[in-house]
Order: sequence, then C-alpha cells, then structure tokens
Amino acid sequence: MRRTARIAALILWITATVATSARAQSLAADLSSHVIGITTGFAGADLVLFGSADRQGDVAVVVRGPPTTIVVRRKTRILGVWLNGRSATFRDAPSFYEAAATKPLTEIATPETLVRYGIGLDNLRFQLTETTDPTEFSPFRAALLRAQERTDLYRPDLARVSFLGEHLFRADIVFPANLPTGDYTVEVVLLSGGQVISAQTTPLIVSRVGFSNGVFAVAHHHSVLYGTGALALAIAAGWAAGAIFRRM
Repeated sequence: MRRTARIAALILWITATVATSARAQSLAADLSSHVIGITTGFAGADLVLFGSADRQGDVAVVVRGPPTTIVVRRKTRILGVWLNGRSATFRDAPSFYEAAATKPLTEIATPETLVRYGIGLDNLRFQLTETTDPTEFSPFRAALLRAQERTDLYRPDLARVSFLGEHLFRADIVFPANLPTGDYTVEVVLLSGGQVISAQTTPLIVSRVGFSNGVFAVAHHHSVLYGTGALALAIAAGWAAGAIFRRM
C-alpha cells in the first residue's frame, strides 16, 4: 500500500511539473535584434518584437532602460531670480520606458496587475532616497514624468501590439536618438481574465560602437588627455582657418 501511495504521489508530481512547464511555454517572443549600436550619426532605432501565444488572451509589452538615479528640482523665485529650491531624488528609476498592448490597459488587466507588473506610466513605481521628504512624493513624481516625456525617454502613449492571426503577434518599438546605453529588459506578458497567465523577459543591449565609443571612453577615463586633444584640435583648426584667409 505504501509503495502504491508513493507511486501515485510521484505520478501526481510529474503531471503537475509537466502542466507547469506547458503553461510556461504558452508564450514565446523575441526581438529582431538584441543589440543596438550607437555610432556618431545615430538617429534612433526601430526594432520589431514578434511572438506567439498558444492560449487566447491579450498581450502587453514593457521596455525598461537600465535603472538610474534621477534628481528632480523645484524652481523657486527669489527677488525676481529663479533658483533651485527643494529637490527629490528617485533611485532605480528606468532610464527609458515604453509600454505596448493589444487593447487599452483598463480592458485587459486589473489595477492590481497593472501596478504589480508596472504596465503603463501611471502604474510605474518609483522609490525615493531616504533624504527626500515622502510627503512631497506626488508632485515630484509628476515633474519627473513630465521631464522624461519631454526628452522622449518616457512614452506616455501606449504603443500597439497587433495579432497577425490567432496566435502570432508583433509590436514595433521605436527608440530615440538620445537613448541611454546599458542593459535593457523587454518583458512580454500574456493576460486573460485580467491576470497574467504567462510572462517572458528578453534582454536588449544598447552600447556605443566605433569611433563614438572611443571618444566616449577617452572622455570619461582619460579626461586630461581628452581635454588636451580637444584644445590641440581647436588650435589647429584656428591656425588652418587663419592660413586660408591670409591666402585669400
């Protein structure tokens, strides 16, 4: 009897494992490229996310740039002059953010699900440093969103995820020219009944390549050499221009 019970328990465990694995594989997605190279003339990039879902539902995509610290300052007018007043420091804020979905977010997920997965700017969570007054969180958060939206690093409008058939879908992701470098994450979730039933995270690397990478490395790691070279180049350009005008 004990042996039969152990065998039955083993069969139940295997069945549960296979079922869990099948659910995990109900969503598959990938990018047209996993690397964005920033060169001297970089003017932005367009990537295509494509995937398939074995189960019916809606798809949402969240693209996050590498976490960074962002300081938001409030301007104060003193004697007719605008000066920096109070400030708030947000830690681990995404340097870039964009979301896409098959339908408006309120139609495909519960508010709790949207907040849990950070789908949509209104549901993006930020953390203040210990030195910031938490009572002023809301106005500084709004200012942070406005600043990032102005630089096109946060996208307020929801991009479109389109189904190409019953199971296949795609989304076009547009990146601006001022894209920060670093390791990005592209999270794809499959939703049904307002809940996430499957999720997948795909990495994306944004890095400088070629001549611009060399200039960036010298400027940040050899500042004295960079400054000397820039000064020498400016002097040479001025001398060359003066020589040309003297000949004229």
